[in-house]
Amino acid sequence: MSQTKKRQLRLAAFLSGIGANVQAWRHPDTASNSPVSIEAFIEAARLAEKGKFDFGFIADSTFITRDSTPYFLSRLEPITALSAVAATTTHLGLVGTMTTSFSEPFTTARQLASLDKLSGGRAAWNAVTGALEGHARNHGGEKLYEHSLRYRIADEYIQVVKGLWDSWEDDAFVRNKQTGQYVDLDKMHTLNHKGEFFGVQGPLNMERSPQGRPIVFQAGASEEGRDLAAREADAIFSGSVEDVPAAKAYYQDIKRRAAAYGRAADEILIFPSITVVVGDTEQEARRKYDEVSQLLDVNVAIKYLSRYFSFFDFSQFPLDEPLPDLGDIGKDSFKSTAEHYKRKARENNWSLRQLALYASNPSDQFVGTPVQIADRLQQLFEDEVVDGFILHAYLQPRGLEDFVDKVVPLLQQRGLFRTEYEAATLRGNLGLPYPVNRYVQQQDATKALAA
Repeated sequence: MSQTKKRQLRLAAFLSGIGANVQAWRHPDTASNSPVSIEAFIEAARLAEKGKFDFGFIADSTFITRDSTPYFLSRLEPITALSAVAATTTHLGLVGTMTTSFSEPFTTARQLASLDKLSGGRAAWNAVTGALEGHARNHGGEKLYEHSLRYRIADEYIQVVKGLWDSWEDDAFVRNKQTGQYVDLDKMHTLNHKGEFFGVQGPLNMERSPQGRPIVFQAGASEEGRDLAAREADAIFSGSVEDVPAAKAYYQDIKRRAAAYGRAADEILIFPSITVVVGDTEQEARRKYDEVSQLLDVNVAIKYLSRYFSFFDFSQFPLDEPLPDLGDIGKDSFKSTAEHYKRKARENNWSLRQLALYASNPSDQFVGTPVQIADRLQQLFEDEVVDGFILHAYLQPRGLEDFVDKVVPLLQQRGLFRTEYEAATLRGNLGLPYPVNRYVQQQDATKALAA
């Protein structure tokens, strides 16, 4: 970590509006149409901004089946939703999930650059490779690419997008009415990329934003995913912190890999997703948690579990007998998550029912009073297990409101979390360095050699 500045806890929130439990939509305090209600997204975003959160996050997928989680069957596309959220917020970062396997880099670069510009420098991209067979069939293919190939494609894709975001230098658009000069074309740069998977000429028809270029998130936990994140990402949407030693080892591994690529350790931030249930007493928090947990039907839970294994048919197994060895099922789907679930079932000798309920109902690790939750967050942060957290409130919006009103003030009093935003851009609020335009960097290097 940099010795010149104190680490500050980062906070974010999912904006989808339902809650973490797959059956939370059935709770009377939750609007059942939240995934398609822009009012719900905006309400969550405003609560997050009230709490001085760094960003709001939208997860996404482009494939559904009859077995999909119910609220995945109809949900807003991230860039569309975030554009509406941008118009109703002033500081909150806007993170949208978009795939690198079944889309075009130029289109992605332009959409995110446009969101970045219209929001005043608050856009971010959660770059995912896609992990379900059906993704391919919705995009002109037949089969999901093999896991390692998906990451090779993602590597080139991200580099192309970053190159397009450097199409213009910061001050290229002069728009001088007196001289009639709209733009300095000497500050326009054409990518002319010819690679293994993509051919993109450029330049991008969008000027640079106040944060230089959007923040890049990556979510891979596999060997290939970790390496790509350490090299290219500004932040990571990481896995559970339920197993603290494993989470700490992951944190240290990512920081080491980043350093090996010549990056400072604090130039890549790690954000696990957590589910928080706040009660004035521990008993009240537990009651809230149990109240939603009891809505979970085991058949829905099994369908939810199957998603991480490309909708493998688990119904062939007895519900209450130990699961057999699942072999390499899930190796080309959500690989790390599938491996995690197989390991838990093996270590605990779980039945299908037990594994499905475990996968579908969030951990109770962050169920408690405001002080208990603040203590837990502080410990994980100060022990350098995380740089921040993405909150998935058990119920939206009430759960997020409880956290903002009761936990955030404690974190602020302890000097862990901001009381006001430090900057107008997401990059500035995350404390990440401004990206130097690669073409300017090349020109400066050439001048230095010539001198």
